[in-house]
This record gives sequence, C-alpha cells and structure tokens, in this order.
Amino acid sequence: MYSELVMEHFRNPRNMGVIEEADGVGEVGNPTCGDMMRITIKVKDDVLEDVKFQTLGCGAAVATSSMVTEMAKGKTLDEALEISNKGVAESLGGLPPNKMHCSNLAADGLHAAIEDYLEKQTAKA
Repeated sequence: MYSELVMEHFRNPRNMGVIEEADGVGEVGNPTCGDMMRITIKVKDDVLEDVKFQTLGCGAAVATSSMVTEMAKGKTLDEALEISNKGVAESLGGLPPNKMHCSNLAADGLHAAIEDYLEKQTAKA
C-alpha cells in the first residue's frame, strides 16, 4: 500500500516538534479525515533556516509532513512556495489515491507558515 520511503518517514519522522519563537506558523486541517498539521518556521535572510511539524493524523500525513520539512529546509521563501502537494507525494514515491489528501496538508501547511511570516514582516514595516 505505501512505498518504503513513506514507511521510513512514518517510522522515523524528520524535524518533528515545535520551533520556539517561530517566525511563521501554519495550521491546516482536513475535516473529512480529521488530519491536523502545524508547521513552524525560522527564517534568516529569506531562507528557511529551520522547519518543524506537529501532525495528528494517519501514517501518510506524518510521512508527508516529515518530507515537506526536508524539502523546504535551506530553500529560499520563493523556492519553498513552489513546493507542491503533488511534489511532496512524488518525493515519497507516490501515495495511494485515497491518501492523496494527506499530501495536500503538508504543502498547504508550509505555505501557510510562510504567508504568516510575510504578513508579520509587512506589519513591521
């Protein structure tokens, strides 16, 4: 059902946790399945210096959360905003069709965290 890489990220998730005093926070959820995700980011010179997640959901939701943090860390904000739901799923070797909604949370959560950061920067200016 799941690729080996999905199972690896589920069993050994990367970057799980919370960044204290995060520069941006993104919270998303899927009311259909109940999955919830929170992504926190630390930004330095428009680069994602650190990305962490907390996810309440199925194995695919945890795996996609873990993968999106790996994909985003070290990227510029613009590069990170290009990370797509489809790209997250493809990076994991694919997801079963009935679990594709889980990958949507990962990229959406990242984008929400970046948007939160950008709004805070605009408010400071």
